[in-house]
Amino acid sequence: MRAAIFLAAALFGSGALAQSGGRHIAGEFDYYVMSLSWSPAWCARTGDRREAEQCAPGRNLGFVLHGLWPNYEDGWPENCRTAERDPARRESQAMADIMGSGGLAWYQWQKHGRCSGLSAAAYYDTSREAFDSITIPNYFQDLARDISLSPRLIEDAFIDANPGLEPDAITVLCRGQDLYEVRICLTKDLDPRACSIDARRDCARDSVIMERIR
Repeated sequence: MRAAIFLAAALFGSGALAQSGGRHIAGEFDYYVMSLSWSPAWCARTGDRREAEQCAPGRNLGFVLHGLWPNYEDGWPENCRTAERDPARRESQAMADIMGSGGLAWYQWQKHGRCSGLSAAAYYDTSREAFDSITIPNYFQDLARDISLSPRLIEDAFIDANPGLEPDAITVLCRGQDLYEVRICLTKDLDPRACSIDARRDCARDSVIMERIR
């Protein structure tokens, strides 16, 4: 075993070993990726069939917080061990106004929040602060009909609505012809910053459909 460690160090350098050994430890990460999901698309593809809380009549949700994910400059941690207690059901349910459901909030805490090094309450508070720090472009807040537009226009609309947000800090993703989500990279202080290469996965389509808010 000891020989294998020395061989790995010789081949890859001590920095690679340190990086590998430091992964999946709560609180050890470089920045956040905030994912904003377009709720009408998710409801049409999945949520309506499940009779999901997020898609209930009258919710009228547009962009919702899919998650706030700790990220490395190369890769990301998930399902970390933490000494922090899990949130109470009421704490998760209190996030439903921006996340669509308490179930999603709980899932995001399990998979990503535990890696933040924060308590559940602090992680939820930080997630809400991150969501509130970004202005959703006015045109997308009350979309009354389906529209087709380029991913670049969606990106530009967010940049115009948020001074300090640069093109390399935002990426637009699609699934098929539908807008899926917008991801914005943030420092630990929740200021926009450039995404690392692995987080830059822009939709390659010329145009996407944004389904109306319902």
